Amino acid sequence: MSHPSPSGPFALGTFADGDGPAFPGLLGEGRVLDLRAVPLPVGGPLTTRALLERWDAVFPLLEGLAGRAAADGTPVGDLRVLAPVEPRQVFQSGANYRTHVIDLAVAHRAPDDPRTAGEVRAETAAMMDRRAAEDQPYVFLGLPSAITGPYDDVVLPSWCAEPDWELELAAVIGRPAFRVDREHALDHVAAYTIANDLTARELVFRPDMPAIGTDWLRAKNAPTFTPLGPWLVPAAFVGDPQDLRLTLTVNGAVRQDETTRDMIFDVARLVSHVSRTTPLLPGDLVLTGSPAGNGKKWGEILRDGDVMEGAIEGLGVQRNVCRAEAAR
Repeated sequence: MSHPSPSGPFALGTFADGDGPAFPGLLGEGRVLDLRAVPLPVGGPLTTRALLERWDAVFPLLEGLAGRAAADGTPVGDLRVLAPVEPRQVFQSGANYRTHVIDLAVAHRAPDDPRTAGEVRAETAAMMDRRAAEDQPYVFLGLPSAITGPYDDVVLPSWCAEPDWELELAAVIGRPAFRVDREHALDHVAAYTIANDLTARELVFRPDMPAIGTDWLRAKNAPTFTPLGPWLVPAAFVGDPQDLRLTLTVNGAVRQDETTRDMIFDVARLVSHVSRTTPLLPGDLVLTGSPAGNGKKWGEILRDGDVMEGAIEGLGVQRNVCRAEAAR
């Protein structure tokens, strides 16, 4: 499998040698340095999350090791690439790409809705303008147990009728963040990675409880529904997070192709918004929403054997094969 190089001289990941234990590694020029062999100022078990907890102290040391990884590391193709971090908390942003929200509004239009598609688009656009003016992002919780590796199979549950893809930029927290303002929010982001936040589309809205609305627990959190990685690319190497291209293909056909400029609320605003309610901890993920081009738009669902490839500029590529769970 091809492993495109991320931006910058190095990235972090979590790896395993065959069936051996997971370990944090430094990726440089296609080779991985096992960080267990390196003295680093980290207390307790060495994991990528432990490195993020000491990010300010560790980052310059990792920069100094990049050349050693490139010269002496193990070829990444000889290792298993696992999800790059185990977060304590996962925060997911809903309806945060303008074109995506408009497309979903049209796709979910009731059969007896008298409005034309153009009217729905215009009303939805006006609604998003109001949201942006009122400065109220929409964020809900995901489960770390839904995370799987960037090259692992995605299991489509037998009860899921409309599995759908959602490629997203994920901000990875380094410094703890609590009640930080937007101007300083990105100081707390250590790295970025790729997430594909799959959705059981038919379960998002609860027709039996319209006053409550959405059911994100069942719609988002089946095991393997959040492929993550492959790498943690330090924020210092990513540049402007609002100028990254996201592309997702299904069986080779492009289905999502957008830039982060289409976000309604930028990464800094989302991190600040979450931190107003609860502390963000090292290793936590803030998923920033998915751009236009989900299966609902194309009239497609994921099926057994489908292959998803999700790429974000400078962050690498993940590739997941869908496997249908046997009916129970």
